[in-house]
Amino acid sequence: MEKCVHLIPYKLEEQLEMVNEIPKGVEIIQAPEIWSETKGQGITIAILDTGCDTDHPDLKDRIIGGRNFTQDDGGKSEIYEDYNGHGTHVAGTIAASLNNTGVAGVAPEANLLILKVLGKNGSGQYDWIIKAIDYAISQKVDIISMSLGGPEDVKELHDIIKKAVNQNILVVCAAGNEGDGEDSTDELGYPGCYNEVISVGAIDLERQSSEFTNSNNQVDLVAPGEKITSTYLNGTYASLSGTSMATPHVSGALALLKVLSNSDFERDLTVPELYAQLIKRTVPLGNSPKIEGNGMVYLTLLDHVKKVFDQKAVKALINI
Repeated sequence: MEKCVHLIPYKLEEQLEMVNEIPKGVEIIQAPEIWSETKGQGITIAILDTGCDTDHPDLKDRIIGGRNFTQDDGGKSEIYEDYNGHGTHVAGTIAASLNNTGVAGVAPEANLLILKVLGKNGSGQYDWIIKAIDYAISQKVDIISMSLGGPEDVKELHDIIKKAVNQNILVVCAAGNEGDGEDSTDELGYPGCYNEVISVGAIDLERQSSEFTNSNNQVDLVAPGEKITSTYLNGTYASLSGTSMATPHVSGALALLKVLSNSDFERDLTVPELYAQLIKRTVPLGNSPKIEGNGMVYLTLLDHVKKVFDQKAVKALINI
C-alpha cells in the first residue's frame, strides 16, 4: 500500500526561545480548573505524528517510549526524533509538564507514547499508520491522537481504527484544513471523516470558527487551533495554527475526563460512554453543526447549565 498520507497543512506563526505560561488554548477549555482533581495521571496517549523532541525539558518526563515506522534514520525503530516540529508541538499541547518555566499541556501528568508515522518532510504511508495503530493497541493505550490526513478512504486504515475502538481506545483526529468557511460545502479528509473517530475542528482564541476548518457531518466538536503556543524543536517553543493544533486539546481533555469519569462511576467506561461525557462538556458557539459539531469543549460546563440558560446566557458565562 504505497498511497501517501500527510501532515494536515499548518501555519508557523512565531518561534520562541523561551516562554513561561499556561497557553490560552489550555485555559479556554478550562483544563486548569480540573487539575485539582486530576492532571491525567495513569492515562497513556499514543501520538501518531512526526516524532518528538525527546530531550525537550517540558516533555522528556512524559514520554514513556516510542517507535519509528518511517524511513528516517535508516528506518531504525528505536529512533523516533522529530525533525519537523509538528509532532513535538502536538505533544506539548497534550501533556507538557507543569514546570516553573515553559508551557503546560492540557493533561500535564499523562503518559506519551511517541509513534513516528510521518517523516521529516511531513509525509508517510498508510501502511506505517496502520502498523502504528496496531502497535498502540498492543500497548493498551487509552487514547490515539492523529493530526494527519489524506483524501483516500483506505479500508485497511478504517478497519484498524475500528479494532482500536473495539479495544476501548479513544481515537481523536483532526478534521482538516481545507475549509472555505461555508457550511454548504463539504471538505472530506481521512481518518477524520470516519464515524468511529472523534473529529476535531478549529476555532481561534476569540472563539470564532477558523476559516480553514473543514466542514462536514462527521465533525464532533471544536477546540482552539489558531496561534497555539506549545513545545517545538531543540527545546524551543512555537505558535502554530491548524486543526492539528485543535486535536491535542481534545486528546488531553479526554485524558482528564477518563480519570474523572472512571472514578465517578467506579468502573472503566466504554468509548461511547466517554464520548458522551465529552459531549456533555461542549457549548454551542452559534455555527452550523457541520462546522462546529456539538460545539467547543469546555471541561467545567455542567449539564444543568445547558438546561437552565439559553445560548446567549451560556456565551456570556464563558465570556464570549
